[in-house]
Formats: sequence, structure tokens, C-alpha cells
Amino acid sequence: MKRYLLPLAAIVALSGSLLRAQDITGTWQGTLTPPGAPKELRIVLKVAKADDGKLKGTMYSIDQDGQSIPVGPVTLQSGVVKYAIAGFGSYEGKLNSDATLISGRWTQGADLPLDFKHVTEAAAWTIPPPPAKIEPMADSADPAFEVATIKPSKPDEPGKMLTVRGRQLITINLTLADLISFAYGVHAKQVTGGAPWMSTDKYDITALPDTPGMPNDKQIKGMLKKLLAERFQLTFHHDSKELSVYALTFAKSNPNLKKSEADPNDLPGLFFRGPGRMVIQNASLNEFANTMQSVVLDRPVVDQTGLPGKFDFALNWTPDESQFGGIRIPPPTDTADAPPGLFTAIQEQIGLKLDATHAAVDVLVIDRVEKPSEN
Repeated sequence: MKRYLLPLAAIVALSGSLLRAQDITGTWQGTLTPPGAPKELRIVLKVAKADDGKLKGTMYSIDQDGQSIPVGPVTLQSGVVKYAIAGFGSYEGKLNSDATLISGRWTQGADLPLDFKHVTEAAAWTIPPPPAKIEPMADSADPAFEVATIKPSKPDEPGKMLTVRGRQLITINLTLADLISFAYGVHAKQVTGGAPWMSTDKYDITALPDTPGMPNDKQIKGMLKKLLAERFQLTFHHDSKELSVYALTFAKSNPNLKKSEADPNDLPGLFFRGPGRMVIQNASLNEFANTMQSVVLDRPVVDQTGLPGKFDFALNWTPDESQFGGIRIPPPTDTADAPPGLFTAIQEQIGLKLDATHAAVDVLVIDRVEKPSEN
């Protein structure tokens, strides 16, 4: 049997090559095409070593807003690179032998191909600066919308959205019932009377405040209330009624909630990255409860925690047929790794619970409503 011996210099060179092959620090970039998107999105991943020697990452979607998105720990085991963004999505890819390419897939509801190439700083795409922060509107201001465009949504428009971009309020695919629910912080079951079209006709709205500065949450809802009264001729009176509700309470004496480090005057962020995958940023538990009742659950949610402040957390669960308005949600493909149902997940992941009970709640009784006036 023959033995082949390598010169010492060759052994050292080979060892160095293998070590370099395991080094994935630096800048990686690739393109991702979400379903229905008109173009590819350029994705940049920057990997560095943390103080403890482990890998950390920051991701950018530079064709959207260019803001940095911290990712969870980046791992490299047996040539497989993995990382995740809590409540958003996850990535898994295979590193090639010379550590220049990662061939993999990004999972965010759909499973999408995303291949990264390791690039030098000279070849890296330019990451746009984050948008300049708009100074907050004066707390004493009572703004209205200076300009508001209301259009019927496209018949095949997927999903729904209410957001603030710059200073503009933008809604997509929302019914009048959705708008009332958001503006007044009530569940659909807390609105009685009115016309059937309130829950079926969907609208896209773009509206700009008449007052300088970034409005806070209270001011946004105040402007929307004025818009509903002016353009939909909405009038109502209040009543009280005992309804089936979910009470949001503590499951543990020390809930797993991280205090937000954002400016408390900044708008809260409550995002769905797919059914059952929710990210909460700079939001109070009352704002969380309002979002759960308006989007997810089939009855009002009453915050009984009494816990002040704003928090950052993620919540991941497997929805059932009673949630998200009864829309059909495909079952998870891998039930072994599927997250638990909502009522278990909320206890295990953030230390709160939802108890089914009855309570007297405020009810809005519609006196008058009309389809929106012309723009």
C-alpha cells in the first residue's frame, strides 16, 4: 500500500484554506423575489464576530427602506449557514468550499430561493441611509387630514394594511368596519347597526395631516375619526353591553417582556409576517390587545394586566379556523416543528394568557353612515 506524503508547506497551506473556508464574516449579497412582487429585492447580509466569539448578523433590504434589521445568532455547522429574524423569517443555506457562495432559501410564509455571494467592500451595493427622522407633532395639536384620497380597493388585492409612511397615513384593502375598529379601539362585535357594505366594501386611503410634524398614535386616530365623520358621514352613540371577551392577564409573575428602548413618542409597530407570526415593537399591552381583537380573534380582548410601558417581543403560533376572520390557512408542512396554538404560545413565549370570560364593554350604535364622498 502506497503512502503519499505532502510537504509541510503544502499541509500548512491546506490547513489555512480549510480555516478560511469556515470564515463567513464580511458582506454577503443576493436577490429575493417575493410572490407577486414586480421586481427583485436586493438583500445585504453583514456578518461579524460578537465579543463572545459567536457570529452576529445585520440584514438590509435596500430596495425597500434600507433600514438595518438585526438577526439572531448566525450559525455555521458542517457547511450549513442558518439565521433567523424573530417573527419575520429564517434562512438556511449551504456554504461552498471556498466560502464565496451560500446557496439557500429564505422562509417567510413562502419558501423562496436566496443565494448570497461574498463580496468586497468595493463591490458591495450601496446601502441607502435610513430616512431622516421627522420631528414629532406638538402634543397639544389637534390635526385633521389636509388631503385625503379614498378609492375602492382592487378586487384581487391580497391582505390588508394600515401604516404611516413619512407623514402619510396609508391603508390598503380595509373596510369601514376595520377603520372604525382601529380608530375607536373596538372589536367588530362592539359595533351594531349600520349597513352590510360596512364589512364588505374595501378601500385604499392616502391622507396627509394639515399640521407639521409626525403625529402620535392618539393624533392619527383622531384624524381618522374626523375623516370617517366627514367622508363617510359616520355618526353613532355609545351603549354598554355584556359580551364574551378574552381577558389578557398574567400567566407568570414575571412575564417575558422586553422594555422597548425606542422613543416612547414613536409610533408603535405591530406587524404580521404571515398568519401566526407577529412582531411587536414599541407597543403597549393595550395596543397589543387591540390588534389581537381587530385582526386575529373572534371577540373583544380586554387588557387586565395593568402593566404600563411599551415593549418589544415576538409571538409565533399555529392559527386555528376561528382566527383571522376564518380565512383558510394551510396547515404547517412539518407538524413536528410547528409552533403551538395561540393560547399555549402566549403563555410559553411572553408569560401572559387569554382567558375566556364575560364583561361589560362599550358598544358603538351606528346612527348614520354613507359610502364615501368623491375625492
